[in-house]
Amino acid sequence: MAESKAVRSVATGELQAIFRGEKRIVRAGETLHIPANAPHQFHNASSKPVRMLCICSLAGYEEFFKGIGTPVAARTTPPPKVDAAQEAVFFKKVMELAPKYRTELLKEA
Repeated sequence: MAESKAVRSVATGELQAIFRGEKRIVRAGETLHIPANAPHQFHNASSKPVRMLCICSLAGYEEFFKGIGTPVAARTTPPPKVDAAQEAVFFKKVMELAPKYRTELLKEA
């Protein structure tokens, strides 16, 4: 089976990214190309919302994001407020779906 490659482009805001052992800030308009099986991690270290576009090379991986995401009315809709209980439900869904999409979750990338 082929491995998924991904392109991650920050549309608004900025993310802290760890990729190939290097920590950096990725700002709006910047893009990271992630090869198959490369450990990587993203974190919103700011107090402002971030929008990131993820383009995966294998068809079907978008179903992982649909399964863990929360639909919004439009691309400009503010992100939903999440409390501790909702966050726990989110991480449970991520852990359940990850193996189906050959996704390994790492504490550190």
